[in-house]
Amino acid sequence: MDVVFSLLLTVLEEAFIYSFLSLGIYISYIILNFPDLSVDGTFPLGGAVTAILLLAGWNPLLVLVLAFIAGSLCGILTGIFHTKFKIKDLLSGIITMTGLYSVNLLIAGSANVSIMNTKTVFNSGLGSLLPESLKEYNIVIIAFLLLIIVKLILDLFLKTEAGLILRASGDNKRVVTSLGKNPGSVIIFGLALTNGLAALSGAILVQAHGYFNVNSGIGMMVAGLTCMIIGNSLFKGLSFIKISTMAILGTIIYKALISLAFNLGAPPNTLKLINAIIFLVVLVAREKSARQTYIRGEL
Repeated sequence: MDVVFSLLLTVLEEAFIYSFLSLGIYISYIILNFPDLSVDGTFPLGGAVTAILLLAGWNPLLVLVLAFIAGSLCGILTGIFHTKFKIKDLLSGIITMTGLYSVNLLIAGSANVSIMNTKTVFNSGLGSLLPESLKEYNIVIIAFLLLIIVKLILDLFLKTEAGLILRASGDNKRVVTSLGKNPGSVIIFGLALTNGLAALSGAILVQAHGYFNVNSGIGMMVAGLTCMIIGNSLFKGLSFIKISTMAILGTIIYKALISLAFNLGAPPNTLKLINAIIFLVVLVAREKSARQTYIRGEL
């Protein structure tokens, strides 16, 4: 029983941290219909910024804000490539992602950076106020609280005029133009949010695990997209569940599948292969479901 609880705790820790990334993918892929590969670069960017600032003694919460800002700036860059220079969406993200690999190395100073024995959001501030009986669960508790705060802020924002315009930009750019807004500026803003959340996810991961790795962003777009599709496919019929909640639930299921694969004997170095297989299965299942729905509609 203890083993099952330990596995569940690990799944929830990982899921809550990576859910920030999934929420970002929700904005770019679902709302903007923009396949943004920038997140493969901004995810470790958040980690690089976090590692170097924590080692310099900065406040851990402030570091998370600065990581979000750093990711947002890179999202703006991707948006400019696409809207101003007329580069295709996929290529715009690839350009940013490729450049960020070197930028992340320059910021961190090396491919791996340890931040052990530094203050983090999990062992200082609110984390230090947790009673001793809950200290061993500090990561899952603090990550969950941060996630709920960000989710509620995002949900509230999407109900504002600016949020409604953002949501409209992915469906019909003419609506945005008719409201006197520049569709390009709306896309840039959406990509800033996406990559800010991706960087925030990377920043929280570094504070939780105690180290930065420059290759941590590889496959993040695929992982986040898989979580989003899983959540959207399984819960789309439940109108009382918000899409942002679907993204979080999809991330929990995705991380549970990864954990299950490893516990069934899959070697740790096959993680990316497992990611690819899950992504393929999810896409095939989604396509099959959509085809069956279409056939039933025709009948």
